[in-house]
Amino acid sequence: MSDKASPSEAERASALAVELRTAFGRLKRKVRDEGGQHDWTPSQVAVLLRLEKDGPAAVSTLARAEGMRPQSMSAIVATLLEAGLVAGAPDQSDRRQTLMSLSKKCQKLLKDGRAARQDWLTSTIQKKLSLQEQEVLGEAIGLLAKLVED
Repeated sequence: MSDKASPSEAERASALAVELRTAFGRLKRKVRDEGGQHDWTPSQVAVLLRLEKDGPAAVSTLARAEGMRPQSMSAIVATLLEAGLVAGAPDQSDRRQTLMSLSKKCQKLLKDGRAARQDWLTSTIQKKLSLQEQEVLGEAIGLLAKLVED
């Protein structure tokens, strides 16, 4: 592929980009809706997913990881504690710190939400796409993965 695309190639790529963003936005909203409604803010979701991925962490560690002030992170964590989504335990290596981790309740909510989203998507693919269309979707997923390769 050449570095300089003709105007028609550039226009086509731009149009595809718009269609792709639109379709992904709609798919993301639909999948999110199918996973159950939670009144979690984006910041709360980020903290929960970070704890799930990285394991227990101090509030200061979470704040650094999310690029925010410790005071702001403390407010987010306090709300999550109140909701029973996280729990704190003393850090065994530094008893002055408290390590936050996901509660069993939160782990179940995350697991159940993912299962509901997976079930909906699986069912929708089976209902709305023929076997041939499912094959095309598989090829398209490969192309999408190629877009984000480093």
